[in-house]
Amino acid sequence: MDLEKQPQQPLTPAVPPPAEVLNGDDIRASDADRDRIADILREAMAEGRLTADEHAERVDLVYRAKTVGELQPLVRDLPASSGSTAQGPGPRPYSYGPEAPEGPADNLVAVFSSSVRKGRWRVGGRTNAFALFGSVEIDLTEALFGQRFTVINATAIFGSVEIRVPENISLRGNGTGVFGGFEVKSLESADPEAPVVVVNGYAVFGGVEAKPKRGKFVADLQRRLRKHLGH
Repeated sequence: MDLEKQPQQPLTPAVPPPAEVLNGDDIRASDADRDRIADILREAMAEGRLTADEHAERVDLVYRAKTVGELQPLVRDLPASSGSTAQGPGPRPYSYGPEAPEGPADNLVAVFSSSVRKGRWRVGGRTNAFALFGSVEIDLTEALFGQRFTVINATAIFGSVEIRVPENISLRGNGTGVFGGFEVKSLESADPEAPVVVVNGYAVFGGVEAKPKRGKFVADLQRRLRKHLGH
């Protein structure tokens, strides 16, 4: 006896598991995120909310932060008006000139050779210096700073990276030497509008050094920058 045929039931399509949604604090921090937080800290120091030591300590943590969640606690105790700046579309232009255009970092590479950047030139927001059995020299004493913060990432392997800055800017550093030396002579400018140069470095059987050049000063930033740009 034939069995009664049962109507076939439509197959239910398999629903893929929902993709994991990252918490906002887990998002990787960009250079623009770090610069915005550093700008908030600068304003807080200028207003007397942070001491120079507190400011230097927090800025060091800013440039070591990997995620947005690591940046937010650094400005959590500052006024809401400043904190809202961190969510803005971009960094505020500084009084002495426009922000540097977005783009790739400047790269200085010396492999069994030397690379030198000095004289009158416009400093970008980021510079990568790499020396392998060679030397890199970066002289900022006559450079034009179009943005407030300048970050130099220096790596020396059986080589050297030397950085010279004017005496009246702020200079900070964070790095490691393995059978080598990492030396940054920290400066804290009395002028809250002075440029800030942050040197991140790593030296293996080599050396990374950053210090002021005696008798060299950055002055009349706005006038010099406008003249350089032809305004």
